Amino acid sequence: MTMSTLSDARTGRLVFTTPPPGLAPVVDFDLDEVNGVAGLYAMQDAVGADLRLFLIDPVFFVPEYSPVFTEEQLAAVGADELEQVDVYVVATLGEAGAPVVNLLAPILVRAVTHAATQVILDGDWPLRAELVAPEG
Repeated sequence: MTMSTLSDARTGRLVFTTPPPGLAPVVDFDLDEVNGVAGLYAMQDAVGADLRLFLIDPVFFVPEYSPVFTEEQLAAVGADELEQVDVYVVATLGEAGAPVVNLLAPILVRAVTHAATQVILDGDWPLRAELVAPEG
């Protein structure tokens, strides 16, 4: 089972089913690839609120990441199975200035509709996992 479809629909307008935590009331965002870095994306609000997050495709940076999503979490974006969604994690700079990723609260995107939601996982996924450079 693969988390990423690596679809052509990975860029464009995302519409969150509910505002991402800390970004309310904004639900409309534009997702664009960051040139020169496979698997890195910039998500910026589409309403001029000056909100921007960096998202990564964990397949490139955290290959061991294999969360289990509930039927309810998938249904929030209209998906029946994991293969119907792209999974992203939010990347930020940690206290020491090194990049970290939030593995506890991934963003699910239904590629065909661009419906998105941020979910909180059960389990021991770290909120701030150190990011390592992708292999290859």
